Amino acid sequence: MGFSAKKDYVHGTPQRLGILVANLGTPDAPDTRSVRKYLAEFLWDPRVVEVPRPIWWLILHLVILRVRPSRSAHAYEKVWTPEGSPLLVWTHRQAAALAARLSEQLGAPPRVEVGMRYGSPSIPEALRKLRDQDVRRLLVLPLYPQYSGSTTASVFDAVADELQTWRWLPELRFVNDYHDDPGYIAALAASVREHWASQGRSAHLVLSFHGVPQRYLKAGDPYHCACQKTGRMLAEALGLGPEDWSLSFQSRVGREEWLRPYTDEHLGLLARNGTASVDVVCPGFSADCLETLEEIAMQNAELFEEAGGERLVYIPALNDRPDHIAALANLVNRHIQGWPEAAGSHDEALIKALADEQRSQARRMEESPV
Repeated sequence: MGFSAKKDYVHGTPQRLGILVANLGTPDAPDTRSVRKYLAEFLWDPRVVEVPRPIWWLILHLVILRVRPSRSAHAYEKVWTPEGSPLLVWTHRQAAALAARLSEQLGAPPRVEVGMRYGSPSIPEALRKLRDQDVRRLLVLPLYPQYSGSTTASVFDAVADELQTWRWLPELRFVNDYHDDPGYIAALAASVREHWASQGRSAHLVLSFHGVPQRYLKAGDPYHCACQKTGRMLAEALGLGPEDWSLSFQSRVGREEWLRPYTDEHLGLLARNGTASVDVVCPGFSADCLETLEEIAMQNAELFEEAGGERLVYIPALNDRPDHIAALANLVNRHIQGWPEAAGSHDEALIKALADEQRSQARRMEESPV
């Protein structure tokens, strides 16, 4: 086995900090062929579908990839933008905004690249770009606030698969999740408040997270618990009572039991019980994508009205909101402590702490009767 390296490396070249901003991925185009290629990669990941490979190969290639791509392509057509896939567009904007903010904060500007777990630009492509920019300290930032083996761990797999082919490994750190990060919760709360101020407030707020099979929870995956904590913290930040909000899980597939309540069934129940209007926010999605723009804002809005509701309003994902980018930048700052790029901010914090302690000591001496 051969190992790859940057062949034109010159000893003495300054070593840089790199940030890999990772997200799920997207087809290259909203057509059946592109969607089939994307789904084949996505659904073959054993982290996503934990079924014995021979059995799953037959199901995937003889059933799913014959039926689902055309249906999904039609859904992608509804949300595709002139710039391309919403998820890819927003993730690139987030990465650019994060790079700009970190360049202002850190001792040296980091190199930031986007890598999609499935599709393009791939995680291996992004890592090689960072290596070509002399990155020797690497922070991986998956844009999944709530950890799951089917998402965050899969990003780690892709990073590990690529790095095991490198001759010279970078120093590596990995952001596991940020479901209870104060900046993230504050940005979510601000986005909801701003929506209410401009669009009016519906009778009920639904927090819809992406679902996973129920057996993943029973096998030890912490995703369900993280979603519940995010929900409680957001409700508290908004000052909501138990009757004002609820939490559900969307995007289930197949006949297997997934995390409940299911968003579509839950919205139907709310409508039948007399809730005239609902706002829906999706805290687990850092950027708007097919699951938010088509599944929630279109499909589920229609289902809610068919069940007797009057209005479902989708509150957009955090995308590249300044407070979201600030929260991500703070997350990066915490994870790179001890690295040279963070030395300035770390030293400033240390100096402030020492100064505060000196002032406290002076006050104690003044107040002492001796």
